[in-house]
Amino acid sequence: MSKDAAELCCLRKAFNVFKSRSDHQPARPLWLRGNFSMARIQLILEREAESNNRNHFQLEKLNFLANYTCLDGPALEKFVQVILEAWERGVNPSGNSTNPSNWDFSSAFFFAGTVVTTIGYGNLSPSTVSGQVFCVFYALCGIPLNLAFLKQLGKCLTIHLGHLEKGMVSVVPHKQTVEALAVSSFFITGSLLFLVIPPLLFSYVEGWTFGEGFYFAFITLSTIGFGDYVVGTDPGKEYISLYRSLAGIWIIFALAWLALILSMGSRIMAHVISLTHPSFKKQQEEDNVSSNKLEDASKI
Repeated sequence: MSKDAAELCCLRKAFNVFKSRSDHQPARPLWLRGNFSMARIQLILEREAESNNRNHFQLEKLNFLANYTCLDGPALEKFVQVILEAWERGVNPSGNSTNPSNWDFSSAFFFAGTVVTTIGYGNLSPSTVSGQVFCVFYALCGIPLNLAFLKQLGKCLTIHLGHLEKGMVSVVPHKQTVEALAVSSFFITGSLLFLVIPPLLFSYVEGWTFGEGFYFAFITLSTIGFGDYVVGTDPGKEYISLYRSLAGIWIIFALAWLALILSMGSRIMAHVISLTHPSFKKQQEEDNVSSNKLEDASKI
């Protein structure tokens, strides 16, 4: 049995044990089943590509040593380590010393936005002790303030959605139809403003495909922030001074819109689960009663 097959077998056994203990709470096995399936699919999609990339890199190193006989293996490995350390410290190893600074105002503003939104791409971070200490205190204050700001922005968007529904009532008398049309128009308009037009601009400026631009936009707005695609980091391109600052502003407003969309989606999924699993609806009602009691007790 291969290593991957053994790991999958162990995960499947653990999943069955967990499922047998959680049958009275259907949300738990559903969540675990989703993660289990995601892990298997990603393993199938990415494992071979990772192996090919590793083999390609080793082949390139061998070719490099064959072309430059004055270097030996240990010297090349040491140079590769220097490059990796430079990359980890936010220095792009390609180009020369005339590369634009990572800490101009636009980049610093963009970095501050990734801190308070908890995106954290990982391509840029403070390297000094004083910068790290300040970043910790800034995050402690900035993250709650940003959450409060996003909450207020979400309320404004909800009010706008309510006005949109009221405007449609005079045209379409059916309330459910009006709600569906309002949510659909809100979703389509937001998608154009935050998930279609920005990726087009990013793909044009950065030289990405639209798929790569859309991938960057969604990974950013979902606050996953892998860091494999980040705007304004190509040393071979000249960006306008406010490019990354404008990207930071786009992130803030798009986050509020996407949070509202994801909240609607979670409510729809909860409704679907409650229809297919009546015990989940009962559990949800009990949780709501418990939370209401806690709120009442906190007010006393």
